Amino acid sequence: MEKILVTGSAGFIGFHLAKRLLDRSAEVVGIDNLNDYYDVQLKKARLQQLEGRPNFRFLKLDLADRDGIAGLFDQGRFSKVVHLAAQAGVRYSLVNPHAYADSNLTGFVNILEGCRHHGVKHLVFASSSSVYGANTKKPFSVRQNVDHPLSMYAATKKANELMAHTYAHLYRLPVTGLRFFTVYGPWGRPDMALFIFTRAILEGRPIDVFNHGKMRRDFTYIDDIIEGVVRVADKIAAPDPKWSGAAPDAATSSAPYRLYNIGNNNPVELMRFIEAIEKALGKQARKNFLPLQAGDVPETCAEVDDLIRDVGFKPSTPVEEGIKRFVAWYTDYYGNHGKK
Repeated sequence: MEKILVTGSAGFIGFHLAKRLLDRSAEVVGIDNLNDYYDVQLKKARLQQLEGRPNFRFLKLDLADRDGIAGLFDQGRFSKVVHLAAQAGVRYSLVNPHAYADSNLTGFVNILEGCRHHGVKHLVFASSSSVYGANTKKPFSVRQNVDHPLSMYAATKKANELMAHTYAHLYRLPVTGLRFFTVYGPWGRPDMALFIFTRAILEGRPIDVFNHGKMRRDFTYIDDIIEGVVRVADKIAAPDPKWSGAAPDAATSSAPYRLYNIGNNNPVELMRFIEAIEKALGKQARKNFLPLQAGDVPETCAEVDDLIRDVGFKPSTPVEEGIKRFVAWYTDYYGNHGKK
């Protein structure tokens, strides 16, 4: 039985991943600091879905707690680590940049050190499509230069990729980074557009539509993300024998290091996204059109050729189907919890 550490196990993606790993008979240790960036009760409700499982153990722990993380690894004997915990959100990084330095930089060093000193066979970590920043060539490829981030959040995710490569090179730690593209679905984050729009429409409040609706996002359904993560975790990163320092490939290395996009490879217009929510809810939205927000980008689109080639998978859930499933979860969850 594999013993896998999942950081951020009370988070949106971490919760779904832990559930999937338990379903395939892995032993899962989950950590999360349960911070109040968004509704703590939602995080606890996710955990309640996991805590009855015999192979799951949860620890409340902050990534920046160096001694705590070191102790976790001392006792853990993890074969693999999937590191999903981070201070999330592009817009919040404009307000509280120190939270990103503590969690995404200091915290990531602590995870890398734990993996290095305890023989972890594979570290898989969450990066983000936000690293593409000012890039405009579509689709976004893992082979592109990504040195022009547009938010502190994006900068910390790019930094994670560089830090991970350093450990892969120095200590031959197999490491794979995953650039997620606009993840959505049941048990999602309340700071994401789908959650915000659904809540506002049901409450009869107008929704803020940025860049006057001229936005395109590679919305990726949570089950597709999890399938990609699991398949990548099973394929332990190895050195690329063809890699050359004379013409460096950003997605591979002479070290055991890989980068992949996980995205739907099918950007959706924001207005179509809103229409799908309206249809699922049976209610029209009142729209407040606004300019593009600082730190935001007008379009994302993932090239997933490497993912298809290496693990035989491509996300494919249509946005209308994914939104319908989210709305069914939302109305059930908040109906049962008596709040919105």
